[in-house]
Amino acid sequence: MSSSPAAASRIVRLILQDFRTYANLDLAVSRPLVALVGENGAGKTNVLEAISLFMPGRGLRRAELGEMARQGGPGSFAVSLTLDAPYGEHRLGTGLDQPGEGSRASRICRIDGMPASSPTAFAEYLRVVWLTPDLDALFRGPAGDRRRFLDRLVLAVDADHGARVNALERALRSRNRVLEDNPDDRLWLDALEREVAELAIAVAAARRETVERLAALILETREDDSPFPFATMGLEGELDTLVATLPAVDAEDRYRAILRDYRHRDRAAGRTLVGPQASDLLVRHGPKDIQANLASTGEQKALLIGLVLAHARLVASMSGIAPFVLLDEVAAHLDPRRRAGLYDTLEALGGQVWMTGADPGLFAELQGRADLLQVSPGTIEPL
Repeated sequence: MSSSPAAASRIVRLILQDFRTYANLDLAVSRPLVALVGENGAGKTNVLEAISLFMPGRGLRRAELGEMARQGGPGSFAVSLTLDAPYGEHRLGTGLDQPGEGSRASRICRIDGMPASSPTAFAEYLRVVWLTPDLDALFRGPAGDRRRFLDRLVLAVDADHGARVNALERALRSRNRVLEDNPDDRLWLDALEREVAELAIAVAAARRETVERLAALILETREDDSPFPFATMGLEGELDTLVATLPAVDAEDRYRAILRDYRHRDRAAGRTLVGPQASDLLVRHGPKDIQANLASTGEQKALLIGLVLAHARLVASMSGIAPFVLLDEVAAHLDPRRRAGLYDTLEALGGQVWMTGADPGLFAELQGRADLLQVSPGTIEPL
């Protein structure tokens, strides 16, 4: 981990063109805390989603790019921001190009006016973490939700993780097809399983490193009187056990043998049963020492907030960049003590924080400490 202070950057200007509900928005902000207030459907979350596009992946809604283009618009959109960083000012841009005749729309990325190869290039300038209401059921939901959540945690510190996960999914699909159509083609299966094993060990190792670092940071910085209880974490899965107990080369060989031995079983199931795609993130409520899914709804919410805040500190420590934190409707169900504790913690993180809420009263205590903005369909003005 980096021992030097994380570089703190701010978005000072955000421009949206034909993005979601915004035909043309030019928004200037100046403070570390930004609160967006407005009725449901006014377009608050759209602003957070626009910022989240400067991370690898599909943004906080996991939507297709075409869905983000404004209805009634040209079919393309652009999002740009001006970043005030300790090492200078930079302009970052992304969006969807208007397709030409006979061609498909494509993602565009620019840094200071020059083309960038992909959103992964933005990681040199900013990192982004977020919490949205759909994560409230994370601990009670299926393991797949927790894997996606974990992969996003990894992605914030390792911008190449998403590409490895996508490559693994493609390789697994190819293996499943061969098992279904040509199960006796051993040479082809051997080649595919070599690729699957290499990618799977890399994905599992990156997840394990992030979980171990995050768990250590949480225990190191925990405060018993914090309004957000500390979490203990671990990974559960046959491959995770291999990665935890064997060197990477040996784990890869062992997993390749498992794939070979389980071909008949996997063919019958229609999917690969052992691998990163079958892992689960285990979280416990630290102070009560109970599984997170057994805690009350309020305790689960507080635990999740504490986990995301700890992750923001980990990102800053590992990358040297204080991340932007996007919190969608996070304060709505917090009692006054937890809400006050949240705002104090956010100010101490060092990065810029963007929050949304329907009730202006939720942010009353931030008067003079934050940019308070009123969101109406298509427009944003000072509150």
